[in-house]
Amino acid sequence: MSNLVRSFVALFSCCVMAQHAYAQDAIYGATDTAKKAKKLVVNAPVRIAPKGPKPIKNEISFGYRLLTNGWAAYMDLGSVKARNARQADMFYNVRFWQVEFTEKKAPRQEKTVADENASGNSGSYVYGKINNFYGLKLGYGFRKMIAGKPDPGSVSIHWSNVLGGSLGMQKPYYLNTRSDPNAIKYSDATQAQFLSQQLIIGGAGFGKGLGEIKMIPGGHFKSMLHFDFSANRKSVVGIETGVNVEYYASAVPIMVNQEAKPYFVDLFLAFQFGKRW
Repeated sequence: MSNLVRSFVALFSCCVMAQHAYAQDAIYGATDTAKKAKKLVVNAPVRIAPKGPKPIKNEISFGYRLLTNGWAAYMDLGSVKARNARQADMFYNVRFWQVEFTEKKAPRQEKTVADENASGNSGSYVYGKINNFYGLKLGYGFRKMIAGKPDPGSVSIHWSNVLGGSLGMQKPYYLNTRSDPNAIKYSDATQAQFLSQQLIIGGAGFGKGLGEIKMIPGGHFKSMLHFDFSANRKSVVGIETGVNVEYYASAVPIMVNQEAKPYFVDLFLAFQFGKRW
């Protein structure tokens, strides 16, 4: 009986020692596996996404307008408003400030060359013109793409509006005549000389009458289509066509035999160039 007990105890002891050894192997084996996995994670290469082009945020451009009643030179300073960086490069939505200088002319005014005077000299003038009229305008506008894709080499079409204030400048128009040693401007007293083509020698020049400029406040509005022909994303090359409306606080007389009106309505074609960044 005692031999049987001793055999049972020995067998039980062997089972306990085997189970203990298996548990240790399992623990140390798991630890080694975790260390190896951690080492693999640490040593794994980090992938960095390539940087794309810097989004366009601003633009500046200069332009020249040919109007049915004159001309204008202007500058636009804009910022691109977009929901994401991709749209910023497509110029969907641009807000801009515009500064413009313009000269208004009568639709039918034409330059005439005077007959030679006694000294053999003659000059050009506009017959019947009594005032030059200029405007300095400040406006705020938006431009939104409505058709096309602004990819290099393609054409995109945008709709643009500008609204703002104007400061009109009315300057008397002077003529040199044979009947008066001094240049004359139009008035009731000088009407006969001013309109006599036999007496007119030519225009007195831009400088004459600068001290007599009359300021007239007003406002303006433009609506136009903008065609963008830019060869790359950082340049501005465009053509604009549309309508321009200006209204002033008082009527502006330009020609002697034409009714003076406080407003101007023009169709125009503009050429524009600049850069984006």
